[in-house]
Amino acid sequence: MDLQLKDRVYLLTGATRGLGRATAEALVADGARVVVSGRHADTVEAAVADLGGPDRARGVVADNADAATPAALIGAAQDAWGRVDGALVSVGGPPAGRITDMTDEQWTSAFGSVFLGAVRLAREVGAVLAGSPDGGSIAFVLSSSVRQPIPDLAISNGLRPGLAMAAKTLADELGPRGIRVNGLLPGRLATERVAELDAARGDAAAVREAASAQIPLRRYGLPEEFGRVAAFVLSPAASYLSGVMLPVDGGMVRAL
Repeated sequence: MDLQLKDRVYLLTGATRGLGRATAEALVADGARVVVSGRHADTVEAAVADLGGPDRARGVVADNADAATPAALIGAAQDAWGRVDGALVSVGGPPAGRITDMTDEQWTSAFGSVFLGAVRLAREVGAVLAGSPDGGSIAFVLSSSVRQPIPDLAISNGLRPGLAMAAKTLADELGPRGIRVNGLLPGRLATERVAELDAARGDAAAVREAASAQIPLRRYGLPEEFGRVAAFVLSPAASYLSGVMLPVDGGMVRAL
């Protein structure tokens, strides 16, 4: 299938590793150009080099919680290639813990990056895409916690479902302008973040084995498996897909 990605330009936050990085790799492999962001200059520079250098990728050191981040990402894309066709909005997971253990400060900090930062970026990218005759596509990297709570991830359980509803609302608002908005709900994928969470629960191998037993495919997913799905959702090949919360979880979530 031709995803029609050649020379299209996408912004990807939190894309120096994990699911954002895997999506950037899938987009570039199909001919797209990308602007990737991360909070550390060395990892941003390494990601750009691995993605093919400045002809294919540009990097921006930025934090989603910073109100200046959308303008920096949009500006980098327009300066390099004169266009923006969409964005993958991804942020690092909030700290693990139970509701009874989390402080107000932890909730407020996570809200600024996970929720408000994501909404701000999507809003600003949507305004740019509204000026394009071709519309565009925005995808939020959310979590299976949109459908069911994950033990010891209270902040994610609280914020991700609200962000999913914001994405659904944005799909309603931007749809008449030809802009599609979707959410991706990763389950147990073999990222550094999931490895850290498994290790925090004691015997990481035992945790992974037990979790895999609850997945119909009986294994953790690979980041590149997520990346291919995300690239399709962002691409013009998915031109009639909008307002969807799409699980990428090997069948783990039992809800419809």
